[in-house]
Amino acid sequence: MHILGIGLHILVAIFFAVHAVRTRQQMYWLMILFVFPLLGSVVYFFGIYLPNSRLQHGARKAVTGAVKVLDPGRELREARAAFDFTPTAQNQMRMAAALLDAGEAAEAATIYEACLQGAFAHDSDIRLGAARANLASGRPAEALAHLDQLRAKAPTFRPELTGLLRAQALAAAARNDEARAEFESVVSRHGSFEAKAEFAIWAAGAREFQLAHRLQNDLQSTMDHWNRHTHAMNLPLIRRLEAAFAKVPQQQ
Repeated sequence: MHILGIGLHILVAIFFAVHAVRTRQQMYWLMILFVFPLLGSVVYFFGIYLPNSRLQHGARKAVTGAVKVLDPGRELREARAAFDFTPTAQNQMRMAAALLDAGEAAEAATIYEACLQGAFAHDSDIRLGAARANLASGRPAEALAHLDQLRAKAPTFRPELTGLLRAQALAAAARNDEARAEFESVVSRHGSFEAKAEFAIWAAGAREFQLAHRLQNDLQSTMDHWNRHTHAMNLPLIRRLEAAFAKVPQQQ
């Protein structure tokens, strides 16, 4: 049993080491994982793996969705109140995020741009927020500028989301060949349901019907294995898919 325990610790450490290499974490994690396999694996799990996992992301989405349904304006009200009471940079960023979630993308973009002029000019989360807000307010060129800078300065920061936003911004700028290439790259690297769904939505809108149907079949195969909870968590994206494919001709 003792030998089995040691072997299990090493296997877990190897798993996290592979994750560290694939996600381009700092190389000192490899030393920590192999010098202290048990403790290092625990620290890596809570410090790196869990915060970026789909499990935590899904739980966060579920809680946020429930709050929005019960009181859709709550976060924006509280964010404005917090900023009015204490106009710190952190509260300003919180207000920008709340505005973006509430559909006030233009105002959110203005606030994000102001945040990037100060001490938080190199903050990746703020730059990502600025990209999202500019894209949502119909300014794809500005969004692309932020995303390209983010990719250049912080290539390991949320690469899937950054890639999807960049593909959507390219599409909004009528650069469809580049948009398709970016979508293909994200799907190839990450292969998530969300990436394939966004690619399918773009394909339907771009009248790439053969590609759209291929992606639709792949997505349906995934959804056929979902339980009710997983389906409910992804319902907004599913509805966007259904709306996009309502205009796509049926397969012959």
